[in-house]
Formats: sequence, structure tokens, C-alpha cells
Amino acid sequence: MKIKRVFNAFLMVYILVVMNGCKIYSFTGTTLSADLKTFSIQNFSMAAAGGPQNMSLTFNEKLKEYYQRNTSLKFKNTDGDIHLEGSIIAYELSPVSATAGDRAAMNRLTITVEVKFVNKTNEQEDFEKEFTFYQDFPQEQSLTQAEPILVPKILDQLVLNIFNSTAASW
Repeated sequence: MKIKRVFNAFLMVYILVVMNGCKIYSFTGTTLSADLKTFSIQNFSMAAAGGPQNMSLTFNEKLKEYYQRNTSLKFKNTDGDIHLEGSIIAYELSPVSATAGDRAAMNRLTITVEVKFVNKTNEQEDFEKEFTFYQDFPQEQSLTQAEPILVPKILDQLVLNIFNSTAASW
């Protein structure tokens, strides 16, 4: 009887310690501090030539939606506990591999985003860096044909990479 009470007390203490240690971790992979309550995203500008006209708007909405869906942070128009801003700085098309006739067998669409991240509760996490991602498509396909499929995929991956660098600390 006494052993059972000691075991139950030990188990209760263990559970409390484990639960307390998990307060900054979530099952979505975020490692945000419990002190953070809000996030803000200044609209990313389009500083690159080319690309769909609504690409920066699409990117902004994808980024906001991803944070709302994968964190408990509330969106604020300005002055959030964490803040992101930046611009799309490159939209490039380049050949990837050549055929015997010196023609491109595959083309690569690359998008680069420059991001400034500010964490008001932990300035050591602040950064400014570029995120780049690409998708390849066959030479037989024109950029106009490929864009509607490739641009959303690239933007989704850029959002994921930015989220992992800011909220998941991966």
C-alpha cells in the first residue's frame, strides 16, 4: 500500500516535469517560446523582373496562412512579437541539362526571397537571409505553360523553409 502511494507520487511528479518541459514544443514541430503571442508580416514586395503579376500577393497570403495554421500565434497587421518582411528578389529561368544538339533538355525556374526576421523576445534569433528554391520542367514545355504548376510549388517550399528557420528552428 505504501509502495503504491510512493509510486503514484513519483509518477505524478514525473508527469508534471515532463509536461512543464514541453511547453515550448508542439506536435507541429514549432519551438516557439510561450512568451510569443502574435506575428506580423509586412507585405513582401516584388523586386524581381518577371513572374506572375500576383506572385508577391500569393506569397504573402501563403506565408500568413501557414503561420496561422501551424502556430497558436495571432496575426497582427504591424508590430507582432515576431515579424517578417522582405522581397522576392529573383525570378530566373535557366537551362539545366543539354542534349546532343546543345539544346536544353530541362529548364529550371528559380525563385529567391530575401527575408528579414525579428523576434522581439529573443534578438539572438533575428536574421536577414535569402531563401531559394527551384523546379525543373521539360524543354518541350514553355514557361507560360509551366508557371501555373511550378510557381505555387516553389512558393509553398519557400514558405516551409522560412517557417522552419523562424518557428521550428531547424
